[in-house]
Amino acid sequence: MSKIRVTYSGLISFVIGIGSLVTGLIFTLIVTRRLTPEEFGEWGLIGALTGYVLMFSPVISYWNTREIARGENSGRTSLQTSSMFSLIAILGYFLIVQLVNGSTNINVDLFLLAAIMIPMEYVKYSLTGISLGFKPQAGEYGLLVFEFVKIPSGIIFIYFLNMGVEGAIITSTLSSFASIILLLILSRNKIRGKFNVKYLVKWARTSWLPLYPKISSVFERSDITVYTILTGSVIGLAYWGAANAVAHIVNQSSKINRGLYPMLLGGGKKSSLKDNLTHVFYFAFPLTAICIVFARPALFTLNPAYEIAVPVVLAIIPVTFLRTISAIFSQALSGIERVDVNEEASLKDYIKSKLFIIPTLVNIHRGIYLAIFIIFLIIIVPLNYSELEIVMYWGIILSITQVPFTIYLYFLTRKEFNKIFDTKPIIKYIISTSIVFSVINLVMDRFLIYHIEIFNFLPSVLFYLFLSVLGYLGITYIVDQNTRKLVKAIIREIKKRDNKELYR
Repeated sequence: MSKIRVTYSGLISFVIGIGSLVTGLIFTLIVTRRLTPEEFGEWGLIGALTGYVLMFSPVISYWNTREIARGENSGRTSLQTSSMFSLIAILGYFLIVQLVNGSTNINVDLFLLAAIMIPMEYVKYSLTGISLGFKPQAGEYGLLVFEFVKIPSGIIFIYFLNMGVEGAIITSTLSSFASIILLLILSRNKIRGKFNVKYLVKWARTSWLPLYPKISSVFERSDITVYTILTGSVIGLAYWGAANAVAHIVNQSSKINRGLYPMLLGGGKKSSLKDNLTHVFYFAFPLTAICIVFARPALFTLNPAYEIAVPVVLAIIPVTFLRTISAIFSQALSGIERVDVNEEASLKDYIKSKLFIIPTLVNIHRGIYLAIFIIFLIIIVPLNYSELEIVMYWGIILSITQVPFTIYLYFLTRKEFNKIFDTKPIIKYIISTSIVFSVINLVMDRFLIYHIEIFNFLPSVLFYLFLSVLGYLGITYIVDQNTRKLVKAIIREIKKRDNKELYR
């Protein structure tokens, strides 16, 4: 039976996730305030192109997490193999940059410089996979260090030295290096073994399975590349990037689910899914409301030029919420799959397993989305729509195509886990969220003044944000027993850790 404490690791991951979200938004604020929309669009395109070669990183970490969770010692083999893979990935990235440069007018030197981020990401991905198998919250510690180092580095290289996208690349690289150091320390006991060819052979033999889901990542990242090629502009990517920075706040609620996957891998109870989903919804609803109500203030804070992208945020919010829930369903189904425990399992066995079926569904979904998006761009670009309108419709297409996939995944999950939703508390969370954020929205519309100077504007926004969070926590604590239990569990964990420190 797994010893991973799902609620504890989930809460730690959520708290750290919120902390990293704040620091991440500060970095985004530095970037959006100092970079022009064209430069911010280039930064988004760099993220998409590097993403193509990073898709190979799960070949090792995918199996590594499952092995570590089951007590195997494959950490060192994973780390060394990932480092070697990263060198091949750099060559692939250079080729992609040259292909894109043939269709668009980009600064090639800038994009080639971004290759220094690739080996860092491979090593970090491997260490995160190792930590997920035995200490799920460790990966969040690495993320927190990454975000905290980004702030002073961003201030130096982007704000004061005004190095633009080059400064963003250097900042990201230094932050990844700091994160790797911490993850190495936290995972040191899992990487002390020897390099074992047995694991390498297994990963090579079954590499198709973790790579197969990454087809969907190629589809997803290709929308940015396709947009750039068909429109010949990166301005729309700036709107898209700013809107996503706001809408993806919802994703932080999935941190509560951090410990479920390794716990199920270790043989934990299926009933944990229902409790975990209740906790996820507790945070997901107010975070979604924050994205909606604070969309305009948030975009204005990033840069007044992006204030007009509010419709884009509203178009993206449904897909961020649905993907959060879909990811939990996918992790739960993958966590109970045992096909890889059998060393004699055939290719046919793997194809019949959830490890193949779920990625197939995702690939089909993302492929349909990309096809619809390409057809949409081919039709609409010659009609002289504004880039803001095109990007807004982009978000709507993304959200609409997500709905049937999430619904189908829900039915698959319910078949394996029976009852997965605790309806009564979920309804309370929806009502509490609606009341609090409706009031805050009315008050802000009347009293919030949009000052160009960020130091005059941001404190007012943070005040309303604090009031909304406090109101939600207060109401749910009064009306919901699960919330009171959650608060008591948090207090118990704090006292437990204080007692440990006292008797050291």
